[in-house]
Amino acid sequence: MKKILIIDDEADLRKLLTDYFEMNGYFVLTAKDGNEALRKTEEQPDLILLDINMPELNGLELCRKIRRFVSCPILFLSARVEDADKIVGFQAGGDDYIVKPFSIHELGARVEAHLRREMRSHNKAAVKFSGDIVVDYSARVMYCGGTQFSFPKKEFDIIELLSTHPGMIFDKERIYEKVWGLDEQGDSAVIAEHIRRIRSKLKEHGGERWIETVWGVGYKWRK
Repeated sequence: MKKILIIDDEADLRKLLTDYFEMNGYFVLTAKDGNEALRKTEEQPDLILLDINMPELNGLELCRKIRRFVSCPILFLSARVEDADKIVGFQAGGDDYIVKPFSIHELGARVEAHLRREMRSHNKAAVKFSGDIVVDYSARVMYCGGTQFSFPKKEFDIIELLSTHPGMIFDKERIYEKVWGLDEQGDSAVIAEHIRRIRSKLKEHGGERWIETVWGVGYKWRK
């Protein structure tokens, strides 16, 4: 079942599109603004329908923010019709431009056409957006403000464990078991040193707040 993410601040339009695509056998995700869209993008949709005119983080800015991590087709929805606007949308990373008001059946046909073309082989990058921090699990690197930085294997393994379970508290023994394995002989006290190194590197890029210490218990990734 193909997965579509619909990003639009109009509740009525989200419902209309959701009903239509669900009736046609799609799994539908929706988001009403840019921040919610970033979270839903982590679920790796096969295609994104993106309204350009949204409050706060508009569609063009959102497209630029996610395009380097998302390879699926992105179709803009907008009332704008000028060629210059379309060019800006394509330069931002969009693949098509659907002008409002549109025929829902034509939209469905466009979506099908893009998904057919997208069936060519490619790898989806597993990513997580946490504010200005982006974790790319496939490439095992992080980004902050567009700057890429990397970690040694064990440090990234700890980041992956915590960030893929936001809000869940892991004690040192549990982290050691998950990252080093049950058969490894060692001291779980090394976890504190690894966390210190991770925080030090994150601090250079303004992201040290994402790993929280729960005193007397362990560590967690901030929700």
